[in-house]
Amino acid sequence: MSVLPPAGRLRWTDVPAPLRTRLENALGSPVTDAVTPAGGFGHQLAAALTLADGRRFFVKAAPTDDPLTAANIHEGAVLNSLPPGAPAPDLVGVHHAADWSAVVIAHLDGPHPDLSPHSSDPGQIWALLDKVTSSPAPPHYTAAAASTPSGAAGLHGWAILLANPPGDLDPAARHRLHELAELETAWPELAHGDRIVHGDLRADNMVRDRDRGVTFVDWAHATTGPACIDAVSLAPQLVLAGHTPQDIALLLDEHPATATDPLASTAFLAALTGHWHRNARRPAPPGAPGLRAYQHRAAAAGLAILGHRLN
Repeated sequence: MSVLPPAGRLRWTDVPAPLRTRLENALGSPVTDAVTPAGGFGHQLAAALTLADGRRFFVKAAPTDDPLTAANIHEGAVLNSLPPGAPAPDLVGVHHAADWSAVVIAHLDGPHPDLSPHSSDPGQIWALLDKVTSSPAPPHYTAAAASTPSGAAGLHGWAILLANPPGDLDPAARHRLHELAELETAWPELAHGDRIVHGDLRADNMVRDRDRGVTFVDWAHATTGPACIDAVSLAPQLVLAGHTPQDIALLLDEHPATATDPLASTAFLAALTGHWHRNARRPAPPGAPGLRAYQHRAAAAGLAILGHRLN
């Protein structure tokens, strides 16, 4: 397996020449530039390629024995199975050479959406979530998503923190430790469902494409589950972007994806914040130096929303 570069991301020049040649032949033009977008925590190559003829594509690549390769291949299968009109880019192809694998995805042209209160992007995102989760996932998607079990049901942390509360634990969390542990214990029984679940919805996993509008990217964690998962996962991101926890708690009370099963929504938010609170205290994994700081911030935002839902 290749040694990771200092920044944590594999680069286009790290890709073996046989795979680079294969990709250029498949795309019909040499690669003249490769840019890694900001954001994300993975170490595989994830880059926007510019070809000599001006076309652009997005590629993810890693050694075939790298754990992230399975996630990349899973993403390719999911993209190929989503129903028409889903807010996702098109799959271009999957290629293998020199014990490496690459997934090529249509390039989206635009910035990440603005999640702040003055932006119209959050409203579009909530409308997309309603559209995606309003009916059961089609069989083709369900079959593709089943290739990788969902990890959502296993998210936890409060029970461990309850057994040995750290000294720096947020006073609001310490006050509700027993309640939070009970909620996350209930979550696994509520974690099953038949709706499309992106599984990692954040601003840096969305693009406001100039033609398609807001589009969800990085479907490597896609699965099936209850409608609430993506909406609840997005909620702390909105608080971090400047929305008040009270407003987001109210939104969760009203949005179809979360209002239809408020217990599942609250239990999942408890499990997710517990997972973040527990993991934020661990050493940073290789290639993801900003992950633990993000988990600290997201955990605090999620806990603030929970405070309003539990009062």
